Amino acid sequence: MSPPDMLIETVRIALRSILRNAMRSILTVLGVVIGVAAVIAMVTVGQGSKAQVTADVSKLGTNVLMVLPGQEPMASGPMGTGADLFTLRDVERVERALDSVALAAPIAQTRGRVVFGNENRRTDIVGTDNRYFDAARWQLASGRVFDPGEIRAGRPVCVLGETVRAALFGAADPVGEAVRIGALSCRVVGVLQSKGASTFGSDQDDFVIMPIRTFHRRVAGTTDVAVMYLSLREGASVGRATDEVEALLRELRRIGPGEDDDFAVMDMKQLETMLSGITDVLTGLLSAVAAVSLVVGGIGIMNIMLVSVTERTREIGIRLAIGAQARQVMVQFLVEAIVLSGLGGLIGIGLGLALAFAGARWLAVPFAPDPGIILLAFGVSVLVGVVFGVFPARRAARLDPIEALRHE
Repeated sequence: MSPPDMLIETVRIALRSILRNAMRSILTVLGVVIGVAAVIAMVTVGQGSKAQVTADVSKLGTNVLMVLPGQEPMASGPMGTGADLFTLRDVERVERALDSVALAAPIAQTRGRVVFGNENRRTDIVGTDNRYFDAARWQLASGRVFDPGEIRAGRPVCVLGETVRAALFGAADPVGEAVRIGALSCRVVGVLQSKGASTFGSDQDDFVIMPIRTFHRRVAGTTDVAVMYLSLREGASVGRATDEVEALLRELRRIGPGEDDDFAVMDMKQLETMLSGITDVLTGLLSAVAAVSLVVGGIGIMNIMLVSVTERTREIGIRLAIGAQARQVMVQFLVEAIVLSGLGGLIGIGLGLALAFAGARWLAVPFAPDPGIILLAFGVSVLVGVVFGVFPARRAARLDPIEALRHE
């Protein structure tokens, strides 16, 4: 019999042995199935989240800078609280003094409850002006943005995010209606188009925007600006603009030579890299935890193969007595372990892709399976069969034929 035919026959015998105890075989490879499925699901959802990060950041454009107070502003939330906040004067100075900056939008934010009739919702209250709509590329679904007189006078008008609109007004158009924010009655002048959930599941439409002077006087009671959005002029170098902004802010905030900045200037590429890094770390940690199941599955395979050797001792003795070589017996049991783990790997791949698809739909991220990871997961499952199948196979090959034939 030629080597390929011998291999096919060995696999056929292995499958017959596995199917003879189907339930036991299923339970044995359950650890491999769970491990492979979990790793594929985690990595696939992680890749989809990373792609979503890129897509979300690209919506803001490549010529946008975000300036936040503190050296590590993202550590305490998106508005940053690590140092003194900015002022409206800082924003105006940056816009006027730097040729590379087309516009600078101030942002201040707090949490509050918005009420209309019998409906209410706790949401983000954002103070800014019309420059923010341009810098962040927001489009109106209905109504209008603020007029210059409303911004200068700090009038109580507001623009709603889609989530707030739906919660308070259902299917109705709220333009012209008045909502209450704390003790402030605020007339709705516009509604923004929905952007949906962000990469990490936060709702990008859950906020109310009002003129920043209104926010300062009637809501916050301060004149602080938590974030500056800077939109650069067409063709401006992001690196050069970043250097200019840093130099100007060091002057405005009286930071001496050799002293560390108490603010951070982030371009969209940096933001994308940071968010992608967070996604990669989380994916790696979860995948490492899931991979432990593969080791557990390998131990299960070794255990069941040892049981199989004991149960088939007489069969092994007969084979050895009629001329089978120890090497052939070893190969037979090793192939059984590999086939068992390989089947678990195939089932795990199917289950993992199904879970990844469901997870991607639930998180609203792209379904992005990686063929390399799928092949690697299957290869690891086969390797588990090899590693944990060697000891039982060697034990079977070393049985004494006489003693094996006497076994009951």
